[in-house]
Amino acid sequence: MPKLKTHKGLSKRVKVTKTGKVRRMQAFHRHLMTGKGGARRRHGKRPVIMHGAESRRMLRLLGLR
Repeated sequence: MPKLKTHKGLSKRVKVTKTGKVRRMQAFHRHLMTGKGGARRRHGKRPVIMHGAESRRMLRLLGLR
């Protein structure tokens, strides 16, 4: 059976933690910051963990499951 190819676009956007969770950066945090509140700007800096079926689909695209 042939090997699975890694989805290169996704591999540049997400990281997989040691425990197998998928970590990504928060959306809507590149520009137009003046109209957003302080808490919204702060929370956008942090990476977030993908949950459920979405993370399973990402792991499949990365060739890990």
